[in-house]
Amino acid sequence: QVQLVESGGGLVQAGGSLRLSCAASGMIFSFNAMAWYRQAPGMQRELVAARSIGGYTNYADSVKGRFTISRDNAKNAVYLQMNSLKPEDTAVYYCNAKTSAVAYWGQGIQVTVSS
Repeated sequence: QVQLVESGGGLVQAGGSLRLSCAASGMIFSFNAMAWYRQAPGMQRELVAARSIGGYTNYADSVKGRFTISRDNAKNAVYLQMNSLKPEDTAVYYCNAKTSAVAYWGQGIQVTVSS
C-alpha cells in the first residue's frame, strides 16, 4: 500500500509564495511520473504540474512562470514551489504518483490566497 502525504499548504496573501511537499511511504515504487492537481469549489480537478522520472515537466498555462515542480527520485518526493500567488490559485491541491499500472492520490491540502 502506498500513501502520499502532502504538507505546506495554508493561507497566504496575493503575491506571496508557498511550497508544497509530497512524500510517499509504504510499498515504494519507482513512479513514472509525479504531479500536482488542484480542485477549486464547484470545479473539476485539473492538472497543475507534472514531472516524469526523466525530468520532463508539464505545466498548466495558468501557472507557467509562477510555479515550479521538482522531484527527489531517491526519496519518492515531489515539491511545488508556488510564487506570485493569485486568489484564483485557491483550491485543494492533490499529489499524484503513477506507475505503469496504478495512480495514487494524496488526501489533499488546502491553499487559500487572499486578495
